[in-house]
Amino acid sequence: MGATVKTIERKGSSLIERLYLIEIFKGMATTFGHLWRNLADNRRLYVRHYPEVQPEIPVRWRGRHRLTTHPDNTVKCVACFMCQTNCPANCIMIEAGERLDGKAEKMPVKFNIDLLECIYCGYCVEACPVDAIRMDTGIFSVTGNKKESFVLGLEELLTTPGAFSEEEYKKGGA
Repeated sequence: MGATVKTIERKGSSLIERLYLIEIFKGMATTFGHLWRNLADNRRLYVRHYPEVQPEIPVRWRGRHRLTTHPDNTVKCVACFMCQTNCPANCIMIEAGERLDGKAEKMPVKFNIDLLECIYCGYCVEACPVDAIRMDTGIFSVTGNKKESFVLGLEELLTTPGAFSEEEYKKGGA
């Protein structure tokens, strides 16, 4: 019982077909057709008027990081290194020190996040056992002139406010 083999003729054997000139001209005709149509009537173009009109950001959108505090303004972070261990980009650097306020055994002395290395996956937020780190600032545009300006330290992370209320954050999906 032999298998039947069907031979299919290969196209593109002539010089013009091998150079793809016809296909290049078809593609350029489509591109220039769109260009002239958009230049003649630009009312159908979708334009975002940023920064005058800010985009709507959902509650669970992952923006820039922040550290949360207790009601008495002490840092919630217990320097357990779970966020640093769980980070696939290795952009979180923590240095632990002794805590003197009685909330836990240790606290971060240094807590740096390199935003140029961060992939904004949110694994650090999910790994945190005390809800100390969040990505709910609503900051979606991070700019700077020097590499050092993209490394967030402990003070900057603590002073960054959340963009949503606690009720909105909890209701938003967790």
